[in-house]
Amino acid sequence: MTTDRSAGSASRRSGAGAGQAGRPPAPGDALAGYLAAVSVREDGLKLRLRNETRALGPQGQMILGAAQGALLGFLVGLTNARQVLEIGTFTGYSTLCMAEALPPGGHILACDVSEEWTAMARGYWHEAGVADRIELRLGPADATLQALPPDMAGGFDMAFVDADKTGYPAYLAACKRLLRPGGLAVFDNMFWGGSVADPSDTGAETAAIRQTLAMAAEDAELDHSMLAVGDGLLLVRKK
Repeated sequence: MTTDRSAGSASRRSGAGAGQAGRPPAPGDALAGYLAAVSVREDGLKLRLRNETRALGPQGQMILGAAQGALLGFLVGLTNARQVLEIGTFTGYSTLCMAEALPPGGHILACDVSEEWTAMARGYWHEAGVADRIELRLGPADATLQALPPDMAGGFDMAFVDADKTGYPAYLAACKRLLRPGGLAVFDNMFWGGSVADPSDTGAETAAIRQTLAMAAEDAELDHSMLAVGDGLLLVRKK
């Protein structure tokens, strides 16, 4: 099943590592469990949000992994981000991880199309005391980004993208325009369950993910790195 957080349809989020040399361990491997135990501190509120999201059924599997959430918060602090763009919010786990890491006065512009899923998110943001740091805009992300005033170009320190995969190339172009020099964009699901390495997979989502990575690699104004965390994270820095 595929997922599309910004368009309200279902999408693959979980990694498909096989524990082989050079590949991330499968979720059940002892190494994966060890890494989670020593590197992830998921508090009771986030765990409750995770459990409530998973109770949604197959769509609940779209929730961000705890290790990825911890990394997002770490990156917010590492980059001293104050203005963050999120494309694809779902039930708000990733938003919560980043909002808690923001300094006073920090702000997240969160884009999603689902009023139902983001209603759950709003409740947890309020409970965590970070709702005043998050501005949620409902509607197709491309339209939301195009409607931003020209003076917001170059005004974001960091972006996180976990939305419709066919939109990834356009979202990378938007991030390049909206991020400040030195700003960081993070794209989730870049392994697409391993499909990106399968030449026989010519699906639209897989092709778009490959195109996004090629764009990041070929653009002299961008630096990039791939991380084997969850279903693969692409980090792109605007020079």
